[in-house]
Amino acid sequence: MTMTDIWQPITLGRATLANRFVMAPMTRSRAQYDGTPGPLAAEYYAQRASVGLIVAEGTQPSDDGQG
Repeated sequence: MTMTDIWQPITLGRATLANRFVMAPMTRSRAQYDGTPGPLAAEYYAQRASVGLIVAEGTQPSDDGQG
């Protein structure tokens, strides 16, 4: 398959995406103190909802792993 335009739709399995953009997860840098996503995470993803695919939410494996 030759990609000629990043704005072309693409089908991945059962999902059809409007374009070929993929946004990586934001991790938990904007999470609440206990590591759970909060209102800021919802706002962040709502602002980016038109991207072709959003791979959402990485997690911190332990308290020691938080940056």
